[in-house]
Amino acid sequence: MHYVLARITVKPEVAELAKGILVELASKSRQDAGCMGYELFQQTGAPHIFQTVEQWKDRADAEAHMQSLHVGAAIAAASPLLAGAPEIVAYSRLL
Repeated sequence: MHYVLARITVKPEVAELAKGILVELASKSRQDAGCMGYELFQQTGAPHIFQTVEQWKDRADAEAHMQSLHVGAAIAAASPLLAGAPEIVAYSRLL
């Protein structure tokens, strides 16, 4: 199993717009080959900060997801809204 966590911080004034983009991305990503789970969170008290928790069958599936058309479209749409570069980190589950 391969896990990816992405923290996405957008400009506060565009949080609702970014939320729509990220909800659509999550919905499409759940249909990707090897996707075992894709959750999207919005930080309580700081609605311009989002977190994804992704669970993939293996690393190859996660990498293929990053090359998909819907990820490319989401990146293009969200890039002008970002307050900084997303923090994307891969993990292996220990327990």
